[in-house]
Amino acid sequence: MICKRLTAVFGLAGMLGMMLIGGPATLAQTQILDSVVAIVEDDVIMASELRRRLALVQESIERSGREVPPQEVLVRETLDRLILESIQLQMGQRAGVRISDAQLNESISRIAARNNMNLEQFRNKLESDGRSYQAMREDVRREFVIQRVQQGNVNRNVQITDEEVENFLESEEGRKLTAEEYHLVHALLAVSGEPGSREDQAAAAQVNELYTRIAAGESFDEVIGDSGLPFQGGDLGWRSRDNLPSLFADVAPGLKIGETSAPIRSASGYHLVFLAEKRGGEMMVQQTKVRHILLKPSAIRSSEETRELARELRADIIGGDDFGELAREYSEDIGSAAEGGDLGWTTPGQMVPEFENMMNSTELNSISTPFESQFGWHILEVLERRQEDLSSMVVSNRAREMLHQRKYQEELDAWLRKIRDEAFIDIK
Repeated sequence: MICKRLTAVFGLAGMLGMMLIGGPATLAQTQILDSVVAIVEDDVIMASELRRRLALVQESIERSGREVPPQEVLVRETLDRLILESIQLQMGQRAGVRISDAQLNESISRIAARNNMNLEQFRNKLESDGRSYQAMREDVRREFVIQRVQQGNVNRNVQITDEEVENFLESEEGRKLTAEEYHLVHALLAVSGEPGSREDQAAAAQVNELYTRIAAGESFDEVIGDSGLPFQGGDLGWRSRDNLPSLFADVAPGLKIGETSAPIRSASGYHLVFLAEKRGGEMMVQQTKVRHILLKPSAIRSSEETRELARELRADIIGGDDFGELAREYSEDIGSAAEGGDLGWTTPGQMVPEFENMMNSTELNSISTPFESQFGWHILEVLERRQEDLSSMVVSNRAREMLHQRKYQEELDAWLRKIRDEAFIDIK
């Protein structure tokens, strides 16, 4: 059931507008007088809460340089946002959603870092600006809860089929996703003389000398920057082949990352083209087939005792015992123990750093020394290594993610309308 008194909102807008623009006496009075502006299920929204949010919204709009909408519109939209938040927060409370202090600290630390501050500096800055750190912390907690509630209720309604991914990749937008892109830097030594002239020959000799130094291993930036020659050009940024200058379109695909082209003569002069980065196209990565035994310290087995057991098992394997059998008997990794510790083919970035570093430094068919990660003590055996082209998988995953984001927003909008329509709301 919905009980909306929309005409009252406009009265509320006028009242709040006076509170926001009134003098000190008015502000002092509004700090004392508080009232309920809306009942939402088992929660209430207070006038003070609406005033605070309106002030933040107005500050954000003014900081962005956008025009502030009429007061009635601003109040109505802000109140509607608070109503939707209240409904979702109550859903989160009923579902037992909890956000730990560690999660809050990590998130606020990231916000501080983006502003080139540590957590303590960020807190002091907020308070010096007259804003409450605790109120800001509570806002972050509310956002976390709302995100969890939205993801839990919306994601299950978003399904992306293989056919949709294939159709997307065949579209013009999809073809752009699969096209190779190049990040090029170029240097042009302008020549006004005709090809073969004395000026042209001198410029060619200078550029060729620089190219020889770069090809021998010197830095492109340093060689060009220290040359003393009046080079023009610079960073071209990311470009697909179709968007490259025609002079470079045939050169870029043949360059390796970090490689510089031989000098190119054009009507303007001599160019050197450096490939800084490349993305799309073939993506070869080294995969490793590995198996391991995981041992976890516990109340009855210390970390040092666990390490000693790992050493003993390693010695047994080197002495001839079967790795798989020992993994089935001793490993505490429930995902791989039954498979004799087999983790299958792993891709860079898939494992925690300690595991990946040891795996990469262990020779084929060798047993690693015991090492510790956040999960416990491990020993591992590298079974095989291979180079695999993962470009099609990466592109497919990117396409699936893009389609998911589009569908998610559509489903989210529909879900928000649904929960609002179904909630009891009484606007005072």
